[in-house]
Amino acid sequence: MRERSRRPAEWDKYLLGSVLFLSLLIGGGTASGLYTETLIEIAAIVAAAVILSRPAQQAIPRAILWLLALVVAVFCFQLMPLPATLLEGLRPGVLLADPWLDGATRWRFVSVGVGRTIECMLYFIAAAAFFLGVLRLRAEQVHGLLPFFFMGVICNGLAAAIQYSLSDTVAIEGLLPFTINAGLFANQNHFSALLFVSIPFVVYYGLFRGHLLSGALGLVTLLLLLLAAGSRAGILIGLAITAISVVFLSARTRAGGYGILAVFIGLSIYTIGAWAKIDVKVVDPAFGRAEFARTTIEGIEQNWATGVGFGSFQKVYQIYEKSSMIFKSYVNHAHNDYLELVLEGGAPVALLMVAYTVLLSASSFRIRGEPLQKAAFLSISFLLVHSLVDYPLRTAALAMTFAYLNAIVFHSGFANRLNQRNEMARASRHDDDNLLVPVRASASPR
Repeated sequence: MRERSRRPAEWDKYLLGSVLFLSLLIGGGTASGLYTETLIEIAAIVAAAVILSRPAQQAIPRAILWLLALVVAVFCFQLMPLPATLLEGLRPGVLLADPWLDGATRWRFVSVGVGRTIECMLYFIAAAAFFLGVLRLRAEQVHGLLPFFFMGVICNGLAAAIQYSLSDTVAIEGLLPFTINAGLFANQNHFSALLFVSIPFVVYYGLFRGHLLSGALGLVTLLLLLLAAGSRAGILIGLAITAISVVFLSARTRAGGYGILAVFIGLSIYTIGAWAKIDVKVVDPAFGRAEFARTTIEGIEQNWATGVGFGSFQKVYQIYEKSSMIFKSYVNHAHNDYLELVLEGGAPVALLMVAYTVLLSASSFRIRGEPLQKAAFLSISFLLVHSLVDYPLRTAALAMTFAYLNAIVFHSGFANRLNQRNEMARASRHDDDNLLVPVRASASPR
């Protein structure tokens, strides 16, 4: 009897893929304390713990481990009681929490909202655990997670299509612990972010996987959904990421100039609809993102050393808010994730963001031969651009997507696979040269 060929186990891929799909289905809320967010965190941590407890299949870059460890250290620093004398003078007196009286010594936390900081820490640990779990998979398994991502995007697209076919302002309540306003998201801007993050992968499938027709249909559908959603930043970013994806990913494919020309003609027509959707008068009203940024920067200037604690933005923003800017609606985020993170984490977080930017930029030089990594790099870049005007990574769906994208970019297995292909190509050329030697010898005159 013949022995069955042993194939590597695939259960770890399905485990992490289920977590990614689950996050895209129920992780579209932005409020704190959602039970759906807790379910995603538990699933991500348990799945990653199972995978990380097994023998390593892929090495995790040490620079990445150090960066994650430093972020956790910043969280711990904010949750550690410190002598009051260390904080006095580093922040306004109004932000000094009530001390713990322990004899003659007074203690204070760096965070002015300890509960919210713990909640944010668990949120980060879940995303980081999922990221590390994906890094431990084989390269082909990482690629195999894409169908789970596409299934989540398709479900969101179908939900949005049903909503927009009924009315422009359909809101679904009671299905999830937050009101669904676009797709399966509470915020239409975050739904738009999921759509344009998907564009490079749709282009990748069309150009490199032989699915030109389905890729073209998927691209058109994503652009139409972006128009229907009406997100100003999403529309413009979707337009830009489509153009760049086609040019960037097709640089070394057989797609000729005629195909690129046709895409740009279609994009020109799409631009007309995009500008028709944008009302220039409301891009930045008096009570808008510029005012949010000015107020947040004022808070950063007085709390730059330690920050005020992750998750404490809403509490602290009200202290620096102008009286003329107080209305019935309140500001829950800065709509600029970088400013908000610096206010919450201070100078240490600013340095960590710079370190991550350096690592991401350095990775762009070694992924030129792998189109999947190039597509993930584009999606990360535009998601980071969107964070300048919004807070997409504060939804669990996009946070897990961001973790998956980073795992693709920083995965070492793709580079090893590319090196193996190059070595096989060089060996093949060497063998061909050896085969030609006898032929040349036989052609000599007698």
